Amino acid sequence: MCATCGCGGEDDAAVITVPHDGREPHSHPHEHEHAHAHAHDHSHSHTHDHEHVPPTETITLEQKVLAKNDQLAQRNRGWLESRNILALNLMSSPGAGKTTLLERTIRELSGDRRIAVIEGDQETLLDAARIEATGCAVVQVNTGTGCHLDAEMTHRALVTLDPPTDSLLFIENVGNLVCPALFDLGEQAKVVIISVTEGTDKPLKYPHMFAGADLAIINKIDLMPYVDFDLSACEAYARSVNPRLELLTISATTGEGLPTWYEWISQRWAQLGDLDRVVLPRAK
Repeated sequence: MCATCGCGGEDDAAVITVPHDGREPHSHPHEHEHAHAHAHDHSHSHTHDHEHVPPTETITLEQKVLAKNDQLAQRNRGWLESRNILALNLMSSPGAGKTTLLERTIRELSGDRRIAVIEGDQETLLDAARIEATGCAVVQVNTGTGCHLDAEMTHRALVTLDPPTDSLLFIENVGNLVCPALFDLGEQAKVVIISVTEGTDKPLKYPHMFAGADLAIINKIDLMPYVDFDLSACEAYARSVNPRLELLTISATTGEGLPTWYEWISQRWAQLGDLDRVVLPRAK
C-alpha cells in the first residue's frame, strides 16, 4: 500500500504488458479482485475507541517509503545514463493530452533516434495500442488501484522494454496531479502537462507537481477562444510556485508550438553531450 496516499495494496501488484501487433486493445484482468484500500470506511460509526497513530509516526513511515523509492530511482537513473538514454517523465491530469502529444512527437522525431514508451494507467491497454500504432516500442504498466508509477514499476518495465542505447524514453505516468509528483522514477526530467480546459489556477491547486517539474506545457491552446483561461495569469502562478520552471504553450492537435517542444528535447540531449544526433522535423 502507498503510505503517502493509501492507494494500492499488498496483493495489488502492477501488471506489465507488451502489446502485440494485430490484437485488439484489451485489459488483462488480475487473478484477484482489486479492492480499494481506502482508510475511510463510512459504513461504521466513528465512535470507535482505538488509539490513533500519532502524525509523527505517519510522517516517518512516508519518509521511509519515499527513501526506498529514491534508492531504486537512482539505480534506474544509473542504468539509463550508462546507455545514454534520455528519459522524460510526463505527468498530467486525465485528458490533458499526454498521449496525443506523444503520438505526434514520435511520428515527427522518428529520424535516426529510436524512441520507446512506458505507458502507465490503472487499467486497459488503450493508450499502449495508440503508441504501438506509431511503430514505437511500448510496454503498458497497469497499476490497479494505484494512482502513480514508482521506481520499482519503472525498473520492471525497463527490463521488459529493454530500450536501446542512445534512445529517447518517454514515461507516461498515471493521470493524476498529486502522487506522481512525489515519486522519482529515475528520469532526467519531469514534464507536467495541463490544458486550457482545466482552469487558470491549476499551478496553485497542485503546487507540489509544479514545484518539482522542469517543464510545464500548456496544451490545447487552439481552444483558447472557447474557454475562460488566462494564459498570463497561469504562467505567473506556475512561476510563483517554481521560479526556475520552463513554460511552453502548444496544441498537440494542430501542431502549434511543437517546434519549441522539440527544441527543448534537443537542449536536454545537449546536456547528455548528444545534441548532434537529434533529428528535428522540418518546418511545415
